Amino acid sequence: MSAHPPFSFELQARSGRARAGLFHTPHGVIETPCFMPVGTQATVRAMTPEDLRRLGAQIVLGNTFHLYLRPGPALIRAAGGLHAFMAWDRPILTDSGGFQVFSLAHLRKVDEEGVVFRSPFDGGEHRFTPESVIEIEAALGADVIMPLDVCVGYPCETADARLALERTMRWLSRSVASRRRDDQALFGIVQGAFDVALRREAAARVAAFDLPGVAIGGLSVGEPHAVMYEILDAIADALPADRPRYLMGIGAPHNLAQAVGYGVDLFDCALPTRVARTGVVFTRDGRVNLRNRAFAEDMRPLDPDCACEVCRTFSRAYVRHLFKTDEMLGPRLATFHNLHFLIHWTQEMREAILGGRFNAWQRSVLARYATSW
Repeated sequence: MSAHPPFSFELQARSGRARAGLFHTPHGVIETPCFMPVGTQATVRAMTPEDLRRLGAQIVLGNTFHLYLRPGPALIRAAGGLHAFMAWDRPILTDSGGFQVFSLAHLRKVDEEGVVFRSPFDGGEHRFTPESVIEIEAALGADVIMPLDVCVGYPCETADARLALERTMRWLSRSVASRRRDDQALFGIVQGAFDVALRREAAARVAAFDLPGVAIGGLSVGEPHAVMYEILDAIADALPADRPRYLMGIGAPHNLAQAVGYGVDLFDCALPTRVARTGVVFTRDGRVNLRNRAFAEDMRPLDPDCACEVCRTFSRAYVRHLFKTDEMLGPRLATFHNLHFLIHWTQEMREAILGGRFNAWQRSVLARYATSW
């Protein structure tokens, strides 16, 4: 019998506010800090499950909204759940569709009961409630699940932020009441827009639910980075110290380095795969757009400091050639590299925390990294 319950979090070390831990799940232990690749449609674009294992992915994400629309939860349940359906034997987290409440504003209506979405594929209307989302996620079978919440954009009036916060809390209560599977960890989500007082209040109220983990939503929605950091700084001490902290939708390397310094453990974002498909790759000095003419004869690796198999094998000139000739291999190689870069970026942070030298690591990498995007 395992010494750990299905979900538990071990805090191994601190370096300032930065934390290194172990998050135990039914499909494996996640070493934190950790970046989670996004597999919206039950796949991380251009990557096979074996690719993900080779580059070091510990956990991937799926999206409840999109998987509900295609191929549908009944089919995934019949296949044995999302793990079997996508041939991934490590942990999975599913988002609830809450971000689509924000990003697909032109296709939805929100009321106290939930959200009515119009499908972007066929125009059909679908009602999502806190209870139905939990039911869908139960069919998908992910290890970690998110409740339906209300995400708002930047800027946001205080009254609108309060409304979104209160509705998110009521929906969280309904989600907790409707959860039936003990092998799924439901996280609460801290909202409150960009009001520090509301964020602190939300953090305390979510912590009171005593859930296996806490997510921080509603950031990276157009606000300046300084505003994001102000929120993280304000709520760090209000979050449970013995539970994993998940910052939703953050994927730029410099943002991760800053957020870990405020005590965040888990991250996800489609950014590294999305920009990779346009020819943009991450390096220790900032981003590089391989489509630029300057790299046409550049025989250096994508990142001379990277040890991934792409950087060990191919040059910038070659990968640029693939993009310029619309070869499928170009986006695939750039995606592999970007995911490897972020996963190992967080692993470096973990090693620095365990060694008690995170602040020095952070200063060193941020002094070198060009943050313009």
